[in-house]
Amino acid sequence: MFNSLRSRFSLTLAFALVITGFLIFLFFYIKHEFNTTHSEVNDDIMVSRIVSMGKLELVKYAMKDVIEKKELHMLLPDSRVLFVAVGEVTACIDLTKVRKDDILQSGDSVTVALPQPEICYVKLDHQQSKVYDVSGVWFANKSKQMVEDVYKIAEQKMLASAKQLNVVGKARENAQTIFKPFLESVSGKKVVITFK
Repeated sequence: MFNSLRSRFSLTLAFALVITGFLIFLFFYIKHEFNTTHSEVNDDIMVSRIVSMGKLELVKYAMKDVIEKKELHMLLPDSRVLFVAVGEVTACIDLTKVRKDDILQSGDSVTVALPQPEICYVKLDHQQSKVYDVSGVWFANKSKQMVEDVYKIAEQKMLASAKQLNVVGKARENAQTIFKPFLESVSGKKVVITFK
């Protein structure tokens, strides 16, 4: 009888240990599954339009600017964003605007009337541009709005700086030093470049 009771107790103890081990395993498994995140990205790329490119980029200014935007409040603390903008401004000539009558040949020379250079684009480098500080903002939407505003301000400042630095004039100059030798080597004639 004692052996029977002892073997029953051993069996119950072994069963209890197996159940306890299973419950511990289940606990850690569920905990792991709740803490593990899986990212899923779904996208549907659609081409909204196709643009034929005919712009000859002649100069690119790499720029960096530190911008601080403040919103002053009467009662609440002032809101502030400190942003370091890194980007580029590119000037080009739109070669799609050159017509047949803009090219005049006479003897051993060719005169090409190009359209005036223009600023093609202002582009911020989102990898290198950084928001260094946002302070005094109470709501997430307000913070997001201030950051979006400072990005727009950065592009406008870069465009204004490029105009002050005469990026279009530099593009006109580079048309003579870069594009003219190319045309001369292709045509085998002396090329004169003018601007409309």
